[in-house]
Amino acid sequence: MSALSLEFLGTGTSQGVPVIGCSCPVCTSSNSKDQRLRTSALVRTSSGCVAIDCGPDFRQQMLRAGVSQLDAVVLTHEHMDHVSGLDDLRALQFLQKRPTAIYCSERVERRLRQQFAYAFSEKPYPGAPQFELHRIEAGIPFELAGETWMPFEVEHGSIPVLAFRIGSLVYITDASSIPEESWTYVQNAHHLVLNALRIEPHYSHFHLEQALEMAQKAGARKAWLTHISHHLGLHQEVGELLVPGVQLAYDGLVVSE
Repeated sequence: MSALSLEFLGTGTSQGVPVIGCSCPVCTSSNSKDQRLRTSALVRTSSGCVAIDCGPDFRQQMLRAGVSQLDAVVLTHEHMDHVSGLDDLRALQFLQKRPTAIYCSERVERRLRQQFAYAFSEKPYPGAPQFELHRIEAGIPFELAGETWMPFEVEHGSIPVLAFRIGSLVYITDASSIPEESWTYVQNAHHLVLNALRIEPHYSHFHLEQALEMAQKAGARKAWLTHISHHLGLHQEVGELLVPGVQLAYDGLVVSE
């Protein structure tokens, strides 16, 4: 097994923070930890580098993280804030002189073939992105960058979303509940990443109280909250309310085994 780290490329919700046109205290904060790109993460091992999700801020995130080699992109689900940056993979494809491996469920693959039809046509125009699709499904592990990835399902309102256990790291985004059969993959992680959208309940995301309950039930050594909206509050003020072992993640944060 290789050394593993996870960088939070983005920790914001679908609108990001600040939100266009908003003048709330969070959106006008001068604290860089209150400035959140759309949620994505970068897993680095001694054997490779893999992105989890590829949203509209992907180009900016890759530049900030200094990425010039990427082995694959693993997708949790098909919503735009998680896939709409796939065209920006072209720059890495030109450098690496190969298509980018994309790991996703059958449902997500169908959406990609519709949304990025120009990349899957029989005669794509020169310079179009090139994707090498790998089908994954809950409960069936796969090998990537020297690690075993175990996908499992969580519920995002009415749709299933893939979460992942990679060694002792668990990554969950866009979840409103964790099915009982998935808890075996969540328990006793060293690092548990969970979405925590806001203070008030939401139909398709954990709110703060739920995220804290999930972290306690999971028994993780450390829990990191992500996919955060401006409605959650200021990073510093919310951080003071959290229990020991739970912290708000922020863009650029790196956690490692």
